[in-house]
Amino acid sequence: MILRPGPALLAPAAILLALPVPAQESDCCTNVLVSRGASSDGSTFVSYSADGAFKPKLLLHAGGDHEPGVPVDVVAWEDDQVRGPVKQVAHTYGVVGLVNEHQLALAETTTDGRLELENPAGLLDYDALMWLTLQRARTAREAIDTIVGLCDEYGYGSTGETLSIADPNEVWMMEIIGRGPGVDGILWVAARVPDGSIAVHANMSRIGEFPRDDPDNWRFAPDVVEFATAHGYYDPAAGRPFNWRHAFHPDDSPAARRVCAAREWSVLRRAAPSLNLSPDYHRSVPGAQPYPLFVPVDRKLTVHDVMALMRDHYEGTPFDLTQGIDAGPFGSPYRFRDLGFSVDGVDYIWERAIATQQAGFVMVAQCRGWLPDPIGGVYWYAPDDCYTSAFTPLYCGITKLPPSYTNGDYGRFSWDSAWWIANLVSNLTYDRWSRVIGDVLAAQRAHEDAMRATMPAIERAATDLLATDPALARRFLTDWSVASAERLFADWQELATTILTKHLDGYVRTPDGPQGVGYPESWLRRVIAERGEQLALPKDADASGG
Repeated sequence: MILRPGPALLAPAAILLALPVPAQESDCCTNVLVSRGASSDGSTFVSYSADGAFKPKLLLHAGGDHEPGVPVDVVAWEDDQVRGPVKQVAHTYGVVGLVNEHQLALAETTTDGRLELENPAGLLDYDALMWLTLQRARTAREAIDTIVGLCDEYGYGSTGETLSIADPNEVWMMEIIGRGPGVDGILWVAARVPDGSIAVHANMSRIGEFPRDDPDNWRFAPDVVEFATAHGYYDPAAGRPFNWRHAFHPDDSPAARRVCAAREWSVLRRAAPSLNLSPDYHRSVPGAQPYPLFVPVDRKLTVHDVMALMRDHYEGTPFDLTQGIDAGPFGSPYRFRDLGFSVDGVDYIWERAIATQQAGFVMVAQCRGWLPDPIGGVYWYAPDDCYTSAFTPLYCGITKLPPSYTNGDYGRFSWDSAWWIANLVSNLTYDRWSRVIGDVLAAQRAHEDAMRATMPAIERAATDLLATDPALARRFLTDWSVASAERLFADWQELATTILTKHLDGYVRTPDGPQGVGYPESWLRRVIAERGEQLALPKDADASGG
């Protein structure tokens, strides 16, 4: 959703954003949350793979002063339907993607939960709620209060959501759900990620039992237990502690575990190998327990480590999607939708990895409290699937966006759209994975390594400028961010044409001319097992033709 100034607003602010339309599948989106003590440099991180029919444009809100109380219409951007007005506030903060000028970052995954608690009359879907919150809150704790206040005033219209909320000092996980048709407000619980730990959520409720006497680390709706009891979701007489997940998200089916909990497991097992986390829960082994909500890391994470967590296909595990007959002859880690299928009355489901072809975009929000806000907040953004695209940094203090990242229409391919070019490279790669991915990863590393090497000097210069001329500092950061992204866009256009010309018609072009690529022996053995008799040549055939 986006906001559109109502008729009483005389000077509309520019509102541009990359936020999602409602999820089309229950297995969309993955978030990783990294506390300050779990990062190598004291950053906090929130990552977000927005998996689904998300708007293929990066957008920005300029922020500024407004006449308070003026109506601003909430518009469903998927169909431009006006849902209704909210009251404008006196001042809104600038927002780049999903991080604002105070380094507040938000992300989400849809958890659905008890569908009978959805309030279709609620004005704010989760995307509009996040967007308004970024404009109106400065810290993670303020964001929690803002989310609750907005839902109380205007109503919440989506199903269950798990939100990631980060500022330079803290990272919180907040789970919300409606109160039922026609009832405004939300039920909610929020947990602060302990310093030194990380968390992950992937479309499955993560918060179970929680303390109600630790307000510095746990916050919740005052009536959450009473509501659950009154609606039959919790029985105090049973002698068990109240459990948020059991009350409001009772789905613990094998399918839900397979497509959701497996992603949780893969993040946590990579961040803390010493725990030797078992896959039993996501394989629905009887008695297996859900994965820990928070996990201390074995080694502190860099921003590039967080990016790597988002580029996961279960490589090196028994569930490695690059292996097996379903990976095809070239080891592709992608399984096209639908995830579930049946053969001869037996139900099956493909593995669902973190990196996925239906990603609209992937972001890593980096918040750094030791730097001034315009420099400290970095929105690392990758259109489409981040395994086959590249992250480019956009400082939260910038005032313009790279033009190629503001173009895009699902209905029509465009050479001028970063989203479409990223998709072109991805789709040239998926079915020929082992032949092509090396070229893609080399281009990806070249850009991201160049950014890592260049940014310290950019930030020193911007910090010096900020002390004497804040407007010039913002222009400097804007020019560099835009130029870097546009350079990546041009490189990706060139990469697409290189892949197409290098890998054409089953040949690979080399300095010695086109060479046949053939098939791996492991694949050929499977072909022979099924069709060997048909394909085999007779050993003693008369080669004379007569």
